Amino acid sequence: MAKKKKTKATIFKKYNRIIWVGFGGGVLSVILLFSLAALGFFGPLPTFEELENPENNLATEVISIDGKTLGKYYHENRTPVNFRDLPKNLVQALIATEDERFYEHSGIDVRGTARAVIKLGKGGGASTITQQLAKMLFTKRASGNIFKRVIQKAKEWVIAIQLERQYTKHEIITMYLNKYDFLNLAVGIRSASRIYFGKEPKNLNIEEAAMLVGMLKNASYFNPLRRPKKVQKRRNTVLNQMLRNKFITKKERDSLSKITLTLDLHREDTNDGTATYFREYMRDFMKRWVKTHKKPDGSKYNIYRDGLKIYVTLDSRMQRYAEKAVNRHMANLQKAFFKQQKENAFAPFVYVPSKALKKAIKQEIDTAQLRVMKELEDSTFVASTERILKTTMRRSGRYKRMKKSKASEAEIDSAFNAKRPMHVFSWQGEKDTIMSPLDSIRYYKYFLQTGVLSVEPQTGHVKVWVGGINYKYFKYDHAKQGRRQVGSTFKPFVYATVINQLKISPCEKYPNIPYTIPAGTFGIPEDWTPGNSGGKYGGILTLKQALAKSINVITARMMYKVGPKNVKRLARSLGITGYIPEVPSIALGTVDISLYDMVGAYSAFANQGMYIKPMVILRIEDKNGTVLENFSPETREVLSKEAAYTVINLLEGVTQFGSGIRLRTNTGVYPDSIATGYPYEFKNPIAGKTGTTQNQSDGWFMGIVPNLATGVWVGGENRSIHFNGITRGQGASMALPIWALYMKQVYKDSTLHISKEAFEKPEHISINLDCNTFNKDPKIKDVPQDDPEF
Repeated sequence: MAKKKKTKATIFKKYNRIIWVGFGGGVLSVILLFSLAALGFFGPLPTFEELENPENNLATEVISIDGKTLGKYYHENRTPVNFRDLPKNLVQALIATEDERFYEHSGIDVRGTARAVIKLGKGGGASTITQQLAKMLFTKRASGNIFKRVIQKAKEWVIAIQLERQYTKHEIITMYLNKYDFLNLAVGIRSASRIYFGKEPKNLNIEEAAMLVGMLKNASYFNPLRRPKKVQKRRNTVLNQMLRNKFITKKERDSLSKITLTLDLHREDTNDGTATYFREYMRDFMKRWVKTHKKPDGSKYNIYRDGLKIYVTLDSRMQRYAEKAVNRHMANLQKAFFKQQKENAFAPFVYVPSKALKKAIKQEIDTAQLRVMKELEDSTFVASTERILKTTMRRSGRYKRMKKSKASEAEIDSAFNAKRPMHVFSWQGEKDTIMSPLDSIRYYKYFLQTGVLSVEPQTGHVKVWVGGINYKYFKYDHAKQGRRQVGSTFKPFVYATVINQLKISPCEKYPNIPYTIPAGTFGIPEDWTPGNSGGKYGGILTLKQALAKSINVITARMMYKVGPKNVKRLARSLGITGYIPEVPSIALGTVDISLYDMVGAYSAFANQGMYIKPMVILRIEDKNGTVLENFSPETREVLSKEAAYTVINLLEGVTQFGSGIRLRTNTGVYPDSIATGYPYEFKNPIAGKTGTTQNQSDGWFMGIVPNLATGVWVGGENRSIHFNGITRGQGASMALPIWALYMKQVYKDSTLHISKEAFEKPEHISINLDCNTFNKDPKIKDVPQDDPEF
C-alpha cells in the first residue's frame, strides 16, 4: 500500500511540476514574444508621430447655414466626433459589452487574456478596446496564418500599451468609435447614427446605442439591413450586458428588449439625400480650390481624406421644401405630358427608326463617349445618354476598343438595340424592366426637367439649389450648368433700361398695335415686326399692364427707345453671362441664360438696384476648425433706388392682374394637371414674371418677395420636347406652381422669417407710380414722335 501511495505522490508531483513549468514557460514565452515585438523584431512599430496622428480618412462635410450636414465627400464616410458628443448610454453599452475592465487596465486585460488561454477562446475574446483600436489603426486585417497572427497579436499588445500612454481613456473610446466601419457607407459613430437613425450620436436612445454597439462584434454579420432579427437579438445581448454591469435596471432591460428593431434610414450616397445637384457643384469647386490652396507643409489638401468643413449659404429647411414642391408638381405635370404625347403621332422620338432619335443619339454619342472614357474611372457621368452608353460599353466589353477609337455605327446600333434588364426612373419609384438602351433613351427623353434657385437679395446668399428631378438618373444641372431661352422673363431688363435712363412712369400709355423697327436700325438687315402671343391687339395699355400681360409690341417700342446695346449693357451689369447679340429681338427673350444668372439679376430689383453676385460658400475650415478661407460677396450698384423700385412696381402688376394672377385667385377652372395645389391664395406683395418660349419648349417663373428671389424653369432635355398647346405649356402652368407650393411651405415655417411686407420704397421718388392720378392724355401724344410707326 505504502508503495502505491508513494507512486501516486510521485505522479502528482511530476504533473504538478510539468504544469508549473509549462505555465512558467508560457509566461516567459509571452514575455519574450512581447519583448521581441517591443524591440521591433517582428517588424517596425508605429512611431511617436504616427501614434500622435494615426492615419485617418476623414470625410469633407458640406454644412448648411442652419447647421445641418447636406452631404459629404469621402473615400470612407467618416466624420469624427468628440467624447462630449457621445451619449452616456453609448459609452456604457460599449464598456459593458466590449471591455468591462476598460478603466482598470493599461491596454491589456490580464484576467481576460488568462481566461481566453485557459478556455481556448470559448469564454470570450481577450482583446481590450485599446487592442481593437490598435488593430484597426495599424494591423488592419488579421492574418489567417496562426503563427503570423500570434506575431500580430504581440504587436497589438505593444501598440495598445503605447496608445494608453499617449491618450486618455476618453480619447481611446472616441478614436475607436470614430474609426469603426458600421457598413452601408457608415464609417464611424456619427455616420452610423445619421445613416441608421437620422440623428446625431448625442441624441441616440439606449436601444439605438445598444444596436450600434452590438454591430461592433461583426458589422458584416450583424448588418441591420440584411439580418434585422439577428441584429435585434444581438442588441438584446448588449442590453443584458448593461444590466449585468448595473448601467440599466432589470425593468429597463425587459422593456427595451421588447422594442422591435426600427431604423430611420438616411443614406449618404452621392445620388441620395438633399441638395444633390448642389453638392456635385461644390465637389467640382473644391477640386479646383485644392489646386490653389496648400497645407502649411506645402502638400495639397484632399477633399476625400482631410476632413474639411465647407460652410455654405443653403438652408436645409428651404431646400427640403423646394424639393418637395418639385416632386409634387413635376410628377403631376409629367403624367399630363405623357398622356398628351401618347396621343400625338408626330411627337419626336416616337417610332423606331426615328430620324429625330437617331440624330439626337448621334449628337450626344461623340461628346458622351469622350466624357465616358474619363468618367468610367470615377463613376460620374452627365446625361442619360452617357449613363446608358457607359453601361452598354461595360457589358458589351467594348470599352478597351472604344477607348482607342470612336465606335462604328454598326457597333452603336448593335449595342443600343439589344434588350436587357434595367432599373429605370419613374415618379412612382425605381422600376425593373426589360428594354434596349435605344428604348430607354426614348423613355428618358420624355421626362420634363426643372431647375429652382432661391437667393436672398440683401446678401446674395443662395438658399435653395435644385438642378433637376433626380440626380441619380439625370446628372445635368439645370440651375447653373444649363442655359435656355428665357422668353418674356427678359422683358424687365428692357423696361429697367428705359426707366433708369428716361425715368418713364409705369403709368404711361401706349397703343397695343403692331410695331416695326425698320431695317438698318441697330444694324438689323430687315424690318422687325414682332407679334403678340395669340395675335391679339387693340386698346391703350399702361406699361404696367403691358408687362403684366407680356405684350410684345409695346416691349418692342421700349427696345427702340434705348437700343439693344444699352439693354445688353444693363444685363451684363446684372450678372447675365453668355452670348447676347445686340439685336432688337433679345427684348422677347431669344437669348439663352442660366437660372443662376436670372435669379441673381432679379435679386437686384429687390435690393434697391444693388447687384450682389449669388454666393454659395461662407468659409472653409480644416478638420481642426482653422479657417482656411472666408468668402465675401461681389457687389456693384447697377440701378438707382428709384428705378429698381419702379421695376418692382411693374412686376407686382404681373401677380395683380397679369399672367401670375392665379397666385392670388381662388376661383376659376385650373385642372390639377395645370396648376398643382391650386388655389394658392397669396395675399402679400409679390413681384413676378412668367416666361414661355417658342413652341412651349421652356416655361419660366421668376417670383420676388422683399427678402427672397426665386426662379423656376421647366422644360424637356431637348427643345423638341414640349407641350402641344399654350394652356399647359406656358410658364404659369409649368413653372409657377412649383414656386407657389414652395413658398406656401416657406411661409408656414416662421423660423425662416420670409417677408410678407411691402417692398421698401425709397424716401425720394420722382417717378409717378399711382396710375389713378396719372392725368396725361393716353392718346398718341404719349408716343414719342420719333417712333417709326408715327
